[in-house]
Amino acid sequence: MNKRFSVFIVSCFFILLNTVSAQEKSVVLGGRDGWPLLSKMDGIVSGEGRFGYEAMVLATNSRPVDGSTDMLVNFEEGGAQDQAGNYSVTQNSLVSLDNALMGTYCGLARGTGGLRLRGNGSAIFGRPGQSGSFLIEFWLKPSIAENGEIVFSWRSSRTVANYPLYQMITARFSGNHLEWAFTNVFNGYVQDGGEITLSSYRTIVPEMWMHHSIRFDEETGLLEYRINGLLEAQKYVTETGHEDGGSVFVPVLGVPADIDICPQYTGLIDDFRIQRSAQSETTQALRFDTYRTEGGRFETQPILLSSGARITRIDALVSEPLQTAVELYVRSGDNFFNWTDDFPEWIPVKNHREIKDVSGLYFQVAANLYPDGGGRKSPSVTELKISWKEVPAPLAPFKLAAIPSDGSVTLEWPHSVDDSVGGYYLFYGDRPGEYLGRGAQEGQSPVDVGNVTSVTLNGLKNGKIYYFAIASYSKIDSRIMGELSKEVFARPLKK
Repeated sequence: MNKRFSVFIVSCFFILLNTVSAQEKSVVLGGRDGWPLLSKMDGIVSGEGRFGYEAMVLATNSRPVDGSTDMLVNFEEGGAQDQAGNYSVTQNSLVSLDNALMGTYCGLARGTGGLRLRGNGSAIFGRPGQSGSFLIEFWLKPSIAENGEIVFSWRSSRTVANYPLYQMITARFSGNHLEWAFTNVFNGYVQDGGEITLSSYRTIVPEMWMHHSIRFDEETGLLEYRINGLLEAQKYVTETGHEDGGSVFVPVLGVPADIDICPQYTGLIDDFRIQRSAQSETTQALRFDTYRTEGGRFETQPILLSSGARITRIDALVSEPLQTAVELYVRSGDNFFNWTDDFPEWIPVKNHREIKDVSGLYFQVAANLYPDGGGRKSPSVTELKISWKEVPAPLAPFKLAAIPSDGSVTLEWPHSVDDSVGGYYLFYGDRPGEYLGRGAQEGQSPVDVGNVTSVTLNGLKNGKIYYFAIASYSKIDSRIMGELSKEVFARPLKK
């Protein structure tokens, strides 16, 4: 278990151990009062559940920042900015909306300028020279996919044999297809005026999210365009135009220039990412499903009850669309400080069903959430109601008497009327209600005197007043203690 949480217990879960009679108790997580801090959220985020309450739902399959990321604009934190830190925003006309396919927010372009970014010396488009392998990908939901709309644009130049050579990379709509054009980007490539064009095979449908990616592999010279992971067009940028066709024409960029995202485009865009790698969607773990098919998991904090408490039932308010699932687990023990991810063992339980043989001082609940097979639907957990039964705390003796003598005080009491009593704790001290005594030969307060009805505390100071109270403890577990008796006092004297 994560060490950050190993010393933290949500205070609202603390249950006072002064119950007189056995009864079922419960605690509610989520629902009307919201969710407390959880110890684990893997592939899980906060979303909307039943009745509009906050719920635990699957995280969308958003692109991450990793060691190969040159740029990531996901619109989640602070709007439109590069999460990789390699590009700065110089102009922004995009609006953040909370109806994203991936994550919570996406960008809305209204055909009035888009987003312009400038790379630093570590960025692909922030320095001249060879760029190596690259991958450009993003999610797009166009409003109309009109001819001439531009989704991506980079324009620069470089000098070749003392002559300036104009360079351009664009992605624009043409006849309801998205077309990529690379002009004078690949060094030594002169066919078709130095321009390479890849156009989508399928028609781009307005008002539909689709994932677009174009990648170049400097090892093989393969330049390919994919939509939703499916191949749309490809070209080997080699001497022969085929695989293993001689030398590869590598991309060489000229004067650093800004890049424009959605400069002339109307619609939504999300998770725009540039990678310094040719790793394609067909080989990387990320897919194009809305949710990860392996699902997600959350775990509560360890919850403190009382020794011997027994979990009886979990009632989860869940939503499970067709083919989705929510699985519940619980575990318990007397010392959560030595717990790990797998110890104590997680026990699967059924929602709304009786739970047997799960007891301890602490317990923890977990839930696995699984999407449908197509990764399009997520279940949700709006509320967890966890019920348990405590071992009853025994009643204290109804009477306590203190009889002083030379350097000692004898305490006497009748047996408690509660037959669950296993013994008694005797509390003592030198101030009313403060039982912090340490001077008696029998030990410091409280003294476990066993299952007796009298005891003498020796080694007390004559002339000093002492205060006493007694409490019963359970025969099941001596840590289960009831309320204190009425306080009495006595002053030892030498007679």
